[in-house]
Amino acid sequence: MTAAADPDPTRRRITLAFSAVEDVVYVGLGVLLASGAIFLLVTTAISFGTSLFAGTLPKEFIALLDRILLILLVVELLYTVQVSFREHVITPEPFLLVGLIAATRRVLILTAEFGRMEGTAPAAITNFLLELSVLTVLILAIALSLFVLRKRGPVAPVKA
Repeated sequence: MTAAADPDPTRRRITLAFSAVEDVVYVGLGVLLASGAIFLLVTTAISFGTSLFAGTLPKEFIALLDRILLILLVVELLYTVQVSFREHVITPEPFLLVGLIAATRRVLILTAEFGRMEGTAPAAITNFLLELSVLTVLILAIALSLFVLRKRGPVAPVKA
């Protein structure tokens, strides 16, 4: 009767081995992402303090904003790894949030850098507007996807 309940014990052992390898990889990724986020947070805080006391904060603010948004992106990636490790499923929402943060980060940095440029050539303005347009469409598409996914409610997750 045991053979009917578990038709192939070899498959089960292989599946468990792959699951263990997957867990080790997720833990390793989590440790690397957490370490990177903490390192970025500390160095950004030091840069912020240095700029604040040196009186160069307005000049350095774009770089600090970029690093702060990068930290947020890394933390969101860490959350994605955590969900994948905990539930052994892949859900689209965390990935969409990472994409939304990345696109928003690029828009903020792009517009801030463009505002500081002097005497920009028409080709540079065209490239700026093109990139900004593509990013805007991307942000709207991701936001709409998140809205539709949340409105639809929980669905059966895809097994990782």
